[in-house]
Amino acid sequence: MNGNEPVHIGHIGRIGRIGDTYNASGPGSIGRIQNTYQGAQDPQAVFEDMIRAIQTLRGQVSDEDRQVIDESLETIRQGGNAAPGAFRRALGAVTGVAALVGEVGAPVAEAVRRVLALLAG
Repeated sequence: MNGNEPVHIGHIGRIGRIGDTYNASGPGSIGRIQNTYQGAQDPQAVFEDMIRAIQTLRGQVSDEDRQVIDESLETIRQGGNAAPGAFRRALGAVTGVAALVGEVGAPVAEAVRRVLALLAG
């Protein structure tokens, strides 16, 4: 694999919808309750964004952290075809590296969070 092939990551549904809902009632109501909904996201695009973020981080970390990322990417690229639990452990490993390197790892942490949110359905 060269990292550009589509990867099957399993069935993933929609996340919310675009728009805001405001609720206010009763005499003298002050303020608002705002619920913001995100638009539906393409699971494959979210997955590919995460891979790109991980590859970018790879070039900004120590050799030891790069080794963890490389080993994890092998599993992550397998997506739904990875051994049970292996995909989640690999995501945890790259998220751990992202957390340890600070701000430079933030895009990876956010990308992994988005993938996990889609998987949770």
